[in-house]
Amino acid sequence: MKYAMERIGEMRILIDTNVLFSALLFPGSKPAKALLYIADHYEIVLCDRNIVELREILRRKAPKYLPDAEVLFAEMAYELIPAVDHAEKLIRDAKDQPILNAAIVADVDIILTGDKDFLSLDMEHPKCMTVAQFLEREDIEE
Repeated sequence: MKYAMERIGEMRILIDTNVLFSALLFPGSKPAKALLYIADHYEIVLCDRNIVELREILRRKAPKYLPDAEVLFAEMAYELIPAVDHAEKLIRDAKDQPILNAAIVADVDIILTGDKDFLSLDMEHPKCMTVAQFLEREDIEE
């Protein structure tokens, strides 16, 4: 790992819906690679809102992947955190607010996302980063 951890213990990474979606639909993709790496090295955190959102998107756009998502949720080790309604830091997209709030309250280290609203936030903790930024940070070949 390139950077020292700011606190002792395992880094906790919240995986946003768009990363889960891409990892499910494209098993050889960077999001899938990042998800597998995180599962092996860190603690995965999912917000209940992300799970609901992923199911809704799959029902609409790729229903044949719904069973794969259910297997992923059943077999992957992760900490489930509840969405939080009160805001500590505002985000432009209202539907992302409870997820951001949950990440802050649960004290996650990184939000792994492709969402420009998250990525435009100037926050040190949790740090919002793309899959490519995470893979580079971890010095993982793309």
